Amino acid sequence: MHITLEYGKTGLPVELPDDRIVGPLEIRTAPPLTNPEQVIVDALAKPIGSRPLAEIARGRRNACILVCDITRPVPNRLILPPLLRTLEEQGIARRDILILVATGLHRPNEGAELDEMLGADIARNYRVENHHGKVREEHDYLGETPNGVPVWIDSRYVRADLKITTGLIEPHLMAGYSGGRKVICPGIAGLDTVKVWHGPRFLEHPRADCGCVEGNPVHEENTRIAQMAGCDFIVNVCLDGDRRILWVGAGDMIEAWHAGVRFVEGVVKVPVSEACDVVVTSCAGYPLDTTFYQAVKGMTGALPIVKQGGTIILAASLSEGVGSPEFQQLMTDNPDLKTFMLRIMGKDYFVMDQWQLEELAKVVARCRVKVVSQGLSAATLQKCFVETAPSVEQAVADSLKEYGPKARIAVIPKGPYVLPYVA
Repeated sequence: MHITLEYGKTGLPVELPDDRIVGPLEIRTAPPLTNPEQVIVDALAKPIGSRPLAEIARGRRNACILVCDITRPVPNRLILPPLLRTLEEQGIARRDILILVATGLHRPNEGAELDEMLGADIARNYRVENHHGKVREEHDYLGETPNGVPVWIDSRYVRADLKITTGLIEPHLMAGYSGGRKVICPGIAGLDTVKVWHGPRFLEHPRADCGCVEGNPVHEENTRIAQMAGCDFIVNVCLDGDRRILWVGAGDMIEAWHAGVRFVEGVVKVPVSEACDVVVTSCAGYPLDTTFYQAVKGMTGALPIVKQGGTIILAASLSEGVGSPEFQQLMTDNPDLKTFMLRIMGKDYFVMDQWQLEELAKVVARCRVKVVSQGLSAATLQKCFVETAPSVEQAVADSLKEYGPKARIAVIPKGPYVLPYVA
């Protein structure tokens, strides 16, 4: 069977044995919007659980609009023009509108990346700035949640007269689904907030998982934090496997987001009859598979349908390397994942980005992981606590020798955009 996995900007064609394949597991077919620009305009005028944006914007002195960073394929070129036009029509001067890139703790986005994310016209004619999660002085302290999380949020957003967030609703490995409240926390939260909210006390909860909303403490806590920061209006979208817009929702941060979650659940959830010995997957290609840090999401997305002791084979470009210096340091500081987990479960060990290694530890505790990539050497990947293979075909052939003639292979070409489960 010939299948193309999402990989970098080009895709990765692979040949797999026809008689063993479960799938390919794909996002369910849904018609893309024929006129998404007009649907966005209509959503601003007829929002969910909220007054129209024009009414909310009227009389406001200034505005801060949050946008996701380069790791999220949000169609800002379609979302932002009618949104910005509405604000200016209601008397908010262009100089008083800030587009703030919700980097979380990722690196800043500048230059050509901003042109790619926002469109050159917006990137060059509006004030666009990056969030710096490690600079405490750029955050306001809003107090502590009942669960003991200190809330530090970017001052530029907190002090804005009109607060708007944009984003993409898709499965998320810890918070259930992205979008909505998540663009505020962790999007513009300070390190002091994220390190507690992303700590083992929340992440080790069994409901802190892909597709889980009810009873998920990660989701509940960042919703609480976002409410403390405030949000006047959101614009969120859902995309198909080709990144075309399927759904647009605008309005109240809670109601509009839940409407999007209900829609996306009907698109991304894909059942299989039983767990498989091998799962071949990706991390959805560019821009999500540029680092090993991000590629962990491809592994966790496949975890629900791999047998205990099975194998996940992940293809990812890893064109920007392992990840942040802090994430790389975790690999150096910890000889194995068991040592790492013992350290983070204590009280005196913390390294930024440790939460992604914690997610990898959950995967490796259940199954083997083999990574196929042209972006990192085998020696570097092996230091990341995974195995390597020169090709997907070779990794599959080796796995079939291990699991025998009845082994079943699930294939998820678009990785974490699909939410597979055992029915």
